[in-house]
Amino acid sequence: MKSFVETARRVIKTEAEALAALEQSLDQSFAQAVELMLEAKGRVIVSGMGKSGHIARKIAATFASTGTPAHFVHPAEASHGDLGMMAQGDVALVLSNSGETPELSDLVAYTRRFRIPLIGVASRAGSTLLKQSDIALVLPQAREACGIDIVPTSSTTMTLALGDALAIALMEHRQFTPEHFREFHPGGKLGARLSKVQDLMHSGEAIPMVSLDTPMSETLLEISRKGFGVAGVQTDGGAFKGIITDGDLRRNMDGLLNLTARNVMTETPQTIAPDALAEEAVEIMNRRKITCLFVVDPETGPQALGLLHIHDCLRAGLA
Repeated sequence: MKSFVETARRVIKTEAEALAALEQSLDQSFAQAVELMLEAKGRVIVSGMGKSGHIARKIAATFASTGTPAHFVHPAEASHGDLGMMAQGDVALVLSNSGETPELSDLVAYTRRFRIPLIGVASRAGSTLLKQSDIALVLPQAREACGIDIVPTSSTTMTLALGDALAIALMEHRQFTPEHFREFHPGGKLGARLSKVQDLMHSGEAIPMVSLDTPMSETLLEISRKGFGVAGVQTDGGAFKGIITDGDLRRNMDGLLNLTARNVMTETPQTIAPDALAEEAVEIMNRRKITCLFVVDPETGPQALGLLHIHDCLRAGLA
């Protein structure tokens, strides 16, 4: 068992050393590659064969999800019709550890024929791919982590990291925000984390709301009808003034039905803005040990725009 752990540590250490070498090797060519992709009027076409192809798919997906239109083209399929997926205005990013992958030849030739800018990534500066490229990104020489220097490990790790570096450089230049990110990730846990309060809140007639002078007998009916266990309190003009919770009811049990909402409510309760992340709302509810938040936008006025319940967040995959 110990030998397995030692092997794992050796592999990780070897690949970490390769990444450190990659970091030190970056030069102006990297900046030129980023600028070329920023100037592209079309898409970034990412391609590679074998293990490089798997890395290319991931890089294309990362580009696409961070604001850089991109897709993967398989070099073998490109020779049988998929070259039509490339057009002037695009930029090609082609990966090959050796730089001599024969399946790439038709794709590279196509970029030269139609003047599609080509960024090549390989570990041999004198390779065919890098000689044909407009911009050459040379991976530093590094030992593969397999021990016999054959299985693509360190080389693919460096290529993947280089792709991530390109994607993040493009993303930061475009000032890509979490809100933009959510547009490309509406589903799953990530989409839930990036949901806004306004995406999950209840609004309109669903909000349990009474006026300051509403008798508590009517207030209790409103709480029961809407099913959130609370009621908001507002002025006749619609300004949100307070909240009535089960705690407020317990504190005013004696003579409760002789009181009005004004007498029972908690004034100036915690609220949240509609454009806040729902994850922030969950943090507030957990910290304050409450189950819901009224939604108020201080920029548009004191009216309650909605109500967010912890159950809404749970259904969305948060909390």
